[in-house]
Amino acid sequence: MTGAGAEDVAAPAPRVLIADDQALIRTGFRLILTTRGIEVVGEACDGAEAVAAVRRLRPDVVLMDIRMPGMDGLEAARRILAEAPRCKVLMLTTFDLDRYVYAALALGASGFLLKDVTPEHLAASVRLVDTGDALLAPSITRRLVERFAGGDRAPGTGGDAPAVHRDLAVLTPREREVLTLMGRGLSNTELAEVLTLSEATVKTHVARIFAKLALRDRAQAVVLAYETGLVTPGGDAG
Repeated sequence: MTGAGAEDVAAPAPRVLIADDQALIRTGFRLILTTRGIEVVGEACDGAEAVAAVRRLRPDVVLMDIRMPGMDGLEAARRILAEAPRCKVLMLTTFDLDRYVYAALALGASGFLLKDVTPEHLAASVRLVDTGDALLAPSITRRLVERFAGGDRAPGTGGDAPAVHRDLAVLTPREREVLTLMGRGLSNTELAEVLTLSEATVKTHVARIFAKLALRDRAQAVVLAYETGLVTPGGDAG
């Protein structure tokens, strides 16, 4: 998982909201984060509470359980990202190949964590997405997108599930190449090596791709690369 192990010492610690219907999960995650210098500004036990809490507390990062009673985490994430586009949402799930996670990535969630995440990885992941990066384990994300990009969507999302559809004609040939490699899970450092470019130049290409295609982060870029056919299921993983 690119960058997830590095602590960000320069940026201020993110303010976090924890949304999960299990009190023990909320309490455990709060303890883990606060003991590592990350402020937990609030908790929510369902999606509706999470949406209201984001409006009131304006956290930087939301840890969002997917399956909650009433309004689930997917609908809550959809509303939060529409109303507070600068907020980062990390989905919490109990197993990696979760069709709801695919839908969440497509609508703009910055990544996902398994609920048995280690304390160190939880804190590092929250800090990572707060800096604007996406939390992607390339092998898991690739399997997830390969499985669900073809139409096996989350129940209730229908054929128009929150997929990212953009016109790739606005990209230069080099930008299309960069997007393809991002879809295969390559980090900026790996992109620079493969394309024989400086990492600064790669970052410029990535920023332009995001701007032209109105993408939030790498998570949406990966989904888009599959849904437009730039990367195909079972293809070279880079």
